[in-house]
Amino acid sequence: MRLPKLVTTLQTYSWPLFVADLFAGITVAMVAMPLSIAIAIASGADPAKGLVTAIVGGFFISLLGGSRVQIGGPTGAFIVVVFSVIAKHGYDGLVMATFMAGLILLVAGWFRAGRLIAFIPEAVVNGFTIGIAVIIATSQIKDLFGLRMAENPADFLEKVPALFAAANTASLAAAAIALFTMILIVLLRRLFPKFPGLIVAVGVGSGFAALFGLDVATLGSQYGQLPNALPLPSIPEFSISRLIELAPSSFTIAFLAGVESLLSAMVADRMIGGSHRPNAELTAQGAANIASSLFGGLPATGAIARTATNVRAGGKTPVAGLVHAATILIVMLLAAPLASYLAMPCLAALLLLTAWNMSEPHKWPEYMKQRVSDRLLLLLTLLLTVLVDLTVAIAVGVSVGLALRLYRRADTIKSDWTPPER
Repeated sequence: MRLPKLVTTLQTYSWPLFVADLFAGITVAMVAMPLSIAIAIASGADPAKGLVTAIVGGFFISLLGGSRVQIGGPTGAFIVVVFSVIAKHGYDGLVMATFMAGLILLVAGWFRAGRLIAFIPEAVVNGFTIGIAVIIATSQIKDLFGLRMAENPADFLEKVPALFAAANTASLAAAAIALFTMILIVLLRRLFPKFPGLIVAVGVGSGFAALFGLDVATLGSQYGQLPNALPLPSIPEFSISRLIELAPSSFTIAFLAGVESLLSAMVADRMIGGSHRPNAELTAQGAANIASSLFGGLPATGAIARTATNVRAGGKTPVAGLVHAATILIVMLLAAPLASYLAMPCLAALLLLTAWNMSEPHKWPEYMKQRVSDRLLLLLTLLLTVLVDLTVAIAVGVSVGLALRLYRRADTIKSDWTPPER
């Protein structure tokens, strides 16, 4: 079923529901804004691209999606892919790959491929998620400690020695502000779980840096002032050779968007006791990524952390997601210059905690109790993600996982066939 949940929920909509959605949408927007900026920077893109993606992508995911409470936008899972695509093909290549991924997701939704997520081994999902978290955390060390580096390599094996070589340039002020921000985020999250603590923590940390005149990099000093308007939409320039060149990246983006969105919708179902429509969700992801690319944004998908924030804040219907997108747009139009004062160590601290939460350390003991083949598959996917390439990790992990599943199934089937006597 591809009917958007918004259509269903509006049939019995009421003012009390709107008030709940309004509060939840504004709350989620306060969480999404600093996170979207930080994700864009870590991806090697302009920080404004993160806000554009949250506005445009988030709007279409809520408008057409199959979940009552799903919140969409840029997510940490895409950082590795986006950084790689921009490095190899330029930002115009990323825009085209995102557009192609949107088309792939539309086709997947049309052919009802939403249920195929059940065939992706859990060990593969856990492996590449932890691997992505490792890469994100490593990418933030430079800004976290204020390291001065002539070049920050994209490859993990090259990045680690470069970070060690620049260790003597570390700034005590940057490290102190980053540590303060992390502590404040954790405290606010535990003491006031419904409060948008992310933007408060990043804002307070950046305020202290400015108040005491600390020598730390800011968003404005590195990227200039954020624009206070959405860019005009434009269609990417296509060519056959370019389509072939970007096909692997587009399939990776489509795979990640589909998997993360459906996983997020499943988590939301458990939180609200509901049931999402997987094919409508894939269709929404397709439309959202096409729209995001037309506005020059990043790939978009359902975000587990922001969806959980929406549920905890009282969001009841997709209207909360629409309010979230509208709120970010209003803030962008009215208060974009204030973002230039955000301190880079504060944003790095935010992403470091995001990476930690992505890796789900509370589940590690559970992973260690699984069968040996599943542990090895998780480790294989993790290592390939970090050391080789996410596309290779997904392809190899899914192939090995499906082979293991077929082997186990064949091993449990007893045949009554006996060889003939000769």
